[in-house]
Amino acid sequence: MRNPAEGAVSPSMRHKARHFAMQAVYQWQMTQQSPGQIEAQFLEDQPVKGADLDYMHDLIQGIVENVEHLDEVFAPYLSRPLDDLDQVDKAILRLGTFELLYRQDVPYKVVINEAIMLAKEFAEQDSHKFVNGVLDKVVRAVQRGQD
Repeated sequence: MRNPAEGAVSPSMRHKARHFAMQAVYQWQMTQQSPGQIEAQFLEDQPVKGADLDYMHDLIQGIVENVEHLDEVFAPYLSRPLDDLDQVDKAILRLGTFELLYRQDVPYKVVINEAIMLAKEFAEQDSHKFVNGVLDKVVRAVQRGQD
């Protein structure tokens, strides 16, 4: 997907990967299409140039494969039942929780900041505050080894 000769992955490339991965997870939540179908559709229909496509793939696959565990980790910190959660917020929380649990190479402050940016871009007006609060509690739980 990404040509290793192109050099290091920039923060912008990772941001774009998260942007598309969140949209793909949202689509998966709504349609239950296979992640492979959704990813192929994104590669064909979306302006993915400049995104870290390997990272995007890893996020989509990892979230779908671990969705039950991810939900178990962040659900205790929700102010409402998981089923009542807005689908965009759910996709962002799943993405952020996945990175916190499975991508220790990404600093938790980056994960939370990226999730806040996605919430500001795609979710309801104050969702970024909600996402920040939940992921902050997930970080504390992960740091205590309670994931």
